[in-house]
Amino acid sequence: MAVMGVQVVLSLLAASLMQRMAPHCSFARWLLCNGSLFRYKHPSDEELCALAGKQRPKAKRDRRVNGVTDDKPISVPRDIDLHLDTSPITTVDALVLRYFLEYQWFVDFAVYATAVYIFTEGYYCLVDPQKETNLGVLWCLLTVVFSVKVFFMVMCHYFHSEEGGERSVCLTFAFFFLLLAMVTLVIREDYLEFGLESGLAGVSSNLESILKQRGWEWTLPLAKLAFKLGLVALCSFLGACLTFPGLRLAQTHLDALRLAAHRPLTQVLLHVSFLAPVLVVVMWIKPISRDFLLHAPMGKHTVQLLSDSAYSSARLWAIAGLCLLRLGLTRHHLQAYLGLAQRWVQHMKRGAGRIPGLEIQRQVTRIYCYVSVVSLQYLGPVILTLHLTLLLKTLGHYSWGLYPEPSLPSATALPRAGGQEGQDVRVAVEQVTGVLGSIFTPLFLRGLFAFLTWWVAACQVVTSLFGLYYHQYLAAS
Repeated sequence: MAVMGVQVVLSLLAASLMQRMAPHCSFARWLLCNGSLFRYKHPSDEELCALAGKQRPKAKRDRRVNGVTDDKPISVPRDIDLHLDTSPITTVDALVLRYFLEYQWFVDFAVYATAVYIFTEGYYCLVDPQKETNLGVLWCLLTVVFSVKVFFMVMCHYFHSEEGGERSVCLTFAFFFLLLAMVTLVIREDYLEFGLESGLAGVSSNLESILKQRGWEWTLPLAKLAFKLGLVALCSFLGACLTFPGLRLAQTHLDALRLAAHRPLTQVLLHVSFLAPVLVVVMWIKPISRDFLLHAPMGKHTVQLLSDSAYSSARLWAIAGLCLLRLGLTRHHLQAYLGLAQRWVQHMKRGAGRIPGLEIQRQVTRIYCYVSVVSLQYLGPVILTLHLTLLLKTLGHYSWGLYPEPSLPSATALPRAGGQEGQDVRVAVEQVTGVLGSIFTPLFLRGLFAFLTWWVAACQVVTSLFGLYYHQYLAAS
């Protein structure tokens, strides 16, 4: 077995660079703090009193009546002529934000993981992929795990909210996605072409021969049932985690369209970016993607426009391109979110009565303090979708179309233990590797990661469309 020299050196170099360059050069920090995004600053007590026509509040040591300090809060009319000042977001400002360090580490790790994967793909154009283990897959798997961890962290933040409404929303969508996942898994592959059933059939046939030798044949139906139940539970969990990112995307999409009212090209790109999950979902619906789009009628016959391998490669490129489009529009969405402070002030002016000055300062500051959370909610689904696609390509033995698609390897027979005691460890390792290879076959992994990629896009479609309806009709009423 060949030593993984080049890939190990590259992985160690990437890990070292990520650790040492983070304080000096960070893509996540540049994305948020390069000066193109500006925040709204809350007004001071003096500014609020000047707008309200009141006297400047005295210092605390001067506000004493008979030795007792007067801590009466400042209140101003709601219809004051308040205009918020703006300031570019700097690194010093961002360091105090909640979850900023988690945001910086996660995004930078995803960037380095993508760079390692791209180098590995280029390296495999020169070297036979069968000779070395692909360490780029390990980086992508870690990125997927960290994406789920980030979603879970943000969801736990909503669960610990004092209001409690966010907790109910997450639980409701988790139950809804649980039902949707069960319905999806019973749809025939004539309509959803994941290949998951054929992959499970191959795994079952491989496991059957292994379990028969040990008298555990009765555990095969239980294993299939446990896998289906585990997959449904995972889908429900992912749906709950992607609920608020989808709702937030709908809100920032509408606000970004308002900011780009006089830029038609930007509006078109925003619409395409918002509909990107819909396009991903359609790519795996066989009656639409293959039977309708890839077949052209020629008289009495039908001509296939693309081969199956070419369509699979085009689908991978399309998903990667849509992810890059969303990444390119990050600042438009983040600036639209930061603009909520000015919108809140305009909404406040339409009210009657008075409002405490502390409430104005708190609302304006709260919007800025959560910009790193919103960044995670926006970039998290993009990173998760991209790296699931990369795993689908490599573990599913697809091709980018730049070189011939590798054939699916056949299952190898498990070695039997010999009489030499010195070879016991090697034989045991080969047996374990053979068992894992018979379970995690390329056909099974192709179906699994195709389903997960499709499911992440489907969750975004459901939650973003619901958020669009909510912010346009329910929240406005």
